[in-house]
Amino acid sequence: MQSVVYWAAAPARKDFRMRPAWIESIADPVLAETRAPDLDALTGELLREWGSSQVWRLSYGLRSVIAKRGSDAQVHEATAYERFVVPLGLPGPELIHLARVDDAVLLVLADVGRVNLEQEPTADGFLAAAELVAQLRTKPVDEPSEFGTERLLELLDRIDPIGADLRQRITAYAVPALESLHSDAPPAVVHGDFVPKNLVTDGKRWTAVDWPSAHLAPHLGDLYTLLREAVALGHQREPVLTRYLDASGTDPELVRRQLSAGGIGFVLRALSWIVEEGVRTVPESKDWITPLIEELAGLVEELR
Repeated sequence: MQSVVYWAAAPARKDFRMRPAWIESIADPVLAETRAPDLDALTGELLREWGSSQVWRLSYGLRSVIAKRGSDAQVHEATAYERFVVPLGLPGPELIHLARVDDAVLLVLADVGRVNLEQEPTADGFLAAAELVAQLRTKPVDEPSEFGTERLLELLDRIDPIGADLRQRITAYAVPALESLHSDAPPAVVHGDFVPKNLVTDGKRWTAVDWPSAHLAPHLGDLYTLLREAVALGHQREPVLTRYLDASGTDPELVRRQLSAGGIGFVLRALSWIVEEGVRTVPESKDWITPLIEELAGLVEELR
């Protein structure tokens, strides 16, 4: 979880010849895709730079690609592409090249657009995103859930800021709710960070980017975060939820339960990332802990 826009236009570096060394190792697929004669002919736009990831848009004329280097939790994006995005045909950027180098992964991806839903938070964009969630949920997978009660309890044990009282309530209400959900809904792909900054458009279609948090679960964490952000950006919740219900054909009562479990899963994973990595790679993330714990408490109350 990294709340930062990165799949959008940014000022180009003045001298791309001072590019990081890792780009040299993916020169062949980048040059083949952009048809540039050499790396010096490319324009490089640094879109994101954190401790665990660096993302560039590399352009030659009208052709461009996205080049990413990820370490720490970001290395899981390579696995997500291999397990989910490519074989299931999920609405993610086309994978052009993937390489594992030392403790990092390098990805060359299709450039799917320069505008994301955080930059232009239109009602139509949120409705289109609800349809993307429905696409994820309808892709059949023949693997077990990766967010069961054991995973929930494991996360609880790793997040010290959660007090004893809230921990007890989560165990009493969220655990049986999650167990029941596993009996009533099959696991499907969860993007894991389905927020406006990761929803990109080229003006014709919408694409979900940034997949390192992808996993299998029966909950609707993606729809939960989409609705959460829609409200925060001034939109009504119900039209977005209705669009998902219409696109997926799912029973509204089941969706309500999937949303509660998905919200709890989202908050627990976010808190886990903050306390284990975020405080080091994104220092300001420590300020997100208290609001997330309050959000978690409210979600657990919904289960009572």
